[in-house]
Amino acid sequence: MKTNFKGLTATQVEESRKRYGSNRLSEAKRETFWDKLKGNLEDPIIRILILALFANVIFAATGHGDWIETLGIALAVTLATMISTWSEHSNESAFQKTQADASKIMCKVIRDGKVKEIVIDDLVKGDLVILQSGDKIPADGKLISGDLRVDQASLNGESEEAKKNMLVNGETTNFKDTFNKYSLFRGTVVTSGESVMEVVEVGDTSLYGQMAAELSVDDVESPLKVKLGDLAGLISKIGYTAGILIALAVLFQRVFIYNNFDSALIADYFSNFATFGGDLLQAVIIGVIIIVVAVPEGLPLMIAMVLSMNMKKMLKSNVLVRKLIGIETSGNLNILFSDKTGTITKGMLEVVTLMSGDSKEFASYDKLPQGLKKIVHTSVVNNTNAIISKTDDGGVQVLGGNATEKAVLGFINPNDNFSDNVQVLASIPFSSARKFSATKIDGDITTTLIKGAPEKIFPNCTHYYDADGKKQPFTMFKEIDAVMDEMAGRSIRMLVLATTDEEVTEDSLPSEYTLVGVLGIRDDVRPEAVEAIKDVQSAGVQVVMITGDRKETAVAIAKESNILTSVDDVVLTSQELNELSDEEVKELLPNLKVVSRSLPTDKSRLVRLAQELELVVGMTGDGVNDGPALKRADVGFAMGSGTEVAKEAGDIVILDDNFQSIAQAILYGRTIYRSIQKFITFQLTLNVAALATNFLAPLIGLTQPLTITQMLWVNLVMDSLGALAFGSEPALRRYMQERPKQRTESIVTKDMAVAVVVSGLSLTGIGIWMLQSDFAASLFDTPETLYTGYFAFFILFAVVNGFHARTTRLNILENITKNPAFIKIMCLIVVVQITMTIIGGDILRTTVLSLREWTIVVSLALLALPIGFLRKLIFVEKEGVLATEHGLKETTGESV
Repeated sequence: MKTNFKGLTATQVEESRKRYGSNRLSEAKRETFWDKLKGNLEDPIIRILILALFANVIFAATGHGDWIETLGIALAVTLATMISTWSEHSNESAFQKTQADASKIMCKVIRDGKVKEIVIDDLVKGDLVILQSGDKIPADGKLISGDLRVDQASLNGESEEAKKNMLVNGETTNFKDTFNKYSLFRGTVVTSGESVMEVVEVGDTSLYGQMAAELSVDDVESPLKVKLGDLAGLISKIGYTAGILIALAVLFQRVFIYNNFDSALIADYFSNFATFGGDLLQAVIIGVIIIVVAVPEGLPLMIAMVLSMNMKKMLKSNVLVRKLIGIETSGNLNILFSDKTGTITKGMLEVVTLMSGDSKEFASYDKLPQGLKKIVHTSVVNNTNAIISKTDDGGVQVLGGNATEKAVLGFINPNDNFSDNVQVLASIPFSSARKFSATKIDGDITTTLIKGAPEKIFPNCTHYYDADGKKQPFTMFKEIDAVMDEMAGRSIRMLVLATTDEEVTEDSLPSEYTLVGVLGIRDDVRPEAVEAIKDVQSAGVQVVMITGDRKETAVAIAKESNILTSVDDVVLTSQELNELSDEEVKELLPNLKVVSRSLPTDKSRLVRLAQELELVVGMTGDGVNDGPALKRADVGFAMGSGTEVAKEAGDIVILDDNFQSIAQAILYGRTIYRSIQKFITFQLTLNVAALATNFLAPLIGLTQPLTITQMLWVNLVMDSLGALAFGSEPALRRYMQERPKQRTESIVTKDMAVAVVVSGLSLTGIGIWMLQSDFAASLFDTPETLYTGYFAFFILFAVVNGFHARTTRLNILENITKNPAFIKIMCLIVVVQITMTIIGGDILRTTVLSLREWTIVVSLALLALPIGFLRKLIFVEKEGVLATEHGLKETTGESV
């Protein structure tokens, strides 16, 4: 693409920025810490607890209640709510900021007579922006060159593409009218054409900026979030039931057991309103606290917390998560349709040969004869959507265009002046559907330049350009076709350059061409992609390569990258695919590995058919036409070098276009799923123990094994601190050897249920033995130290069991250094627990323990280790099943 505009100078840019502001949009109002805290305090359970606290204050004020316990409850509720709100708010804010920073759009602008790439926020009024197919328009403006077709559905709901033209001299228009044919608006997408736009409104003054406050994105419930919500609902029902039963059990103890079932004493008890009312209030508060402890309010928030903690790790692996549902679902993919160029191959395309019409090959541009060199240079420089711009140091840079365009431009010498007197009259940009681009030129040469796929152009070539640039009859079709077949077998793709004197439209090609030459383009397979494909296949994911290359080239690359490994593997061309019915394609789909000469519609069809087979489908894409397939897929992987259309449609952006990064996204998806499972195991263990202990205690004559304030501390350990501890678990390569999870599969596995029941009941059993056994009581100096010891044991047992919860293997320290947050938080819990026993006093019902008593408490807590080991030996969890099935060596738990 050529441009003769000068654009703004550096001084004019600064003046415009001072006068009209930059293109940065004011941030949408986010939920503040205090808003989130207010929301948490509006939770029905917290409101009931606060109401009960006020009642307790009234009883304490009248001399029938305990001020210290009331103060303790108030402090515990405040602390738990504040910490929970802070962790939720800080992690969400970090995630949003990181995502926003990584999603900045780059724009091509003309300044000081040169084309530069700048961040969208740096645009100013008066800037000249180059727009091409697939670009998202970065500001409001008007065309000063070229014409476009634009998708404006995001602004005015207009379903059809809008054609945009330049204003003719003397015409006027209302540039704010989204339906007029002259205005361009921020946020809309260029679907075809090339042009230069002058920016007329920036930032908040643009139409998009004015509408931003009213724009909202639908929060789609992901499968994992639904699963966690269902699990939380089930646990909540159990918690509510348990809270009511425990409240009744406490009341039963106070009314009947304490009065020895004596009817006279019971009657006197009921007649004393202060005593009965106080006990009733205590029973209600205990019931409510049990509900607070049992209801996993942190469970639905675990996804955002784990994801935000892993966001920076994923960015280091070049994975940008745009939609939470994407990373959750990526761990459960069954089939992945992947592009080739830049994803499986390096994307560093290089023209390695040019074959002329007389079958001569030239390894470099410099070796071309002068006459042929002129027509090659003219064809390459003028028939492209990339922009050649000079740098400040006098060099040349190529902006815009895809990898193929850049490779072709890299073949010629851009400083040659063969095209100085050539004027572009009209152009048809390349698209994957048309498979050609065309540019009509006038000047030194008057013709239409054609560049496209060999099967589109080569069969209709009747002449060729000789060494002197003269047209000659083309007679070597078979010889050149044979060489092209041989090149395809060496993974070299071909592109034909030609000219025609006939009329060319978007829908029809001429019947005769003059061959300029056949370009041979080499794109080597990424070594790391070969290994990544093995990893993804070992994870139970079928990899299907979709490419626009001819069949022979596609097969050669698929074999080199280990996609084609069996005689049963199926390779189809787009034509062969479209000749098959849907049912026939479904039958072939399990063995399908390559689709060559593909069209955009092939991708959408394959996604639809795979989903009809109940498969979880991933799709990669980078072009405008890939949008529908990316949206339809369960997980859309957009390429970082791709169009803004593709990025908008995708769930995940692969910033380096590398297949290895796609494998990393799958791994992180599985890691997040596993981290949540570990947290659930840890949390439910404490849930079971707290509920069982508090339910059994009144029935066997125990008075409050755990006080209300102590239970609130347990709740804090379970929810906020537990989520933080398990949120940074490392991504282990062995997760890639596990089968994908089914859509309907419960997040709580059989092994998790066994771990929860065994550990939870062990904690309950040992705790009740401590409080009921005369032998255990004799190990402590006083009843106060016994109950303090039990409280410390309950927490320390949970800490020790946390090491078992984070791994299914016997080595509980496996990869422990990869999650330093786990060690720090568990140490923090232990230090705070010890401190609380020393300074807690009446508020926490604790007292100082002797060294001998601490030894007993720690020894009992450490029983969690042998219990966990014994459980793992008896109930062995199967790992590496898929690795064995695929004949691969099972990997270790090495993290990435």
